[in-house]
Amino acid sequence: MNPLVPLVFAVGLVTLATLAGVVWKARQGAARSTAPSEALDPQLLAPASGTEAPAFGRRATLVQFSTEFCASCPSTRRVLSGISAQNADVAYLDVDVTDRADLVRRFSILQTPTTLILDRDGVVRTRIGGAVRPAVVEARLKEFV
Repeated sequence: MNPLVPLVFAVGLVTLATLAGVVWKARQGAARSTAPSEALDPQLLAPASGTEAPAFGRRATLVQFSTEFCASCPSTRRVLSGISAQNADVAYLDVDVTDRADLVRRFSILQTPTTLILDRDGVVRTRIGGAVRPAVVEARLKEFV
């Protein structure tokens, strides 16, 4: 067998893996607009049945889906709660989806954290996969005047 064939194969495999990693990294924390859908019922995001529904913000609501073992969730929680604290009309909700397969299916959550930005009516307008960047969230919130 020609020794050049395995070498070319190995170089091609490393190149493909590197490109896949670069694309994946570029998509982390990037905001994607979503097609407007029906407004969410706040009770859907309540931690357990029978508990009071969370309140949505007057301008927008930041919804973070997280799990117990998520490495990026604490930093995302700090960013989003800080933005909410600076803006009285922006609410922040942290929803643990560890035992909420219904939400995982409904919102097609493939990674945690996943952040949704809802408008004042509770309609999902933006989706962010991975750790959020403050500038990205703040830029999206400027659209909700």
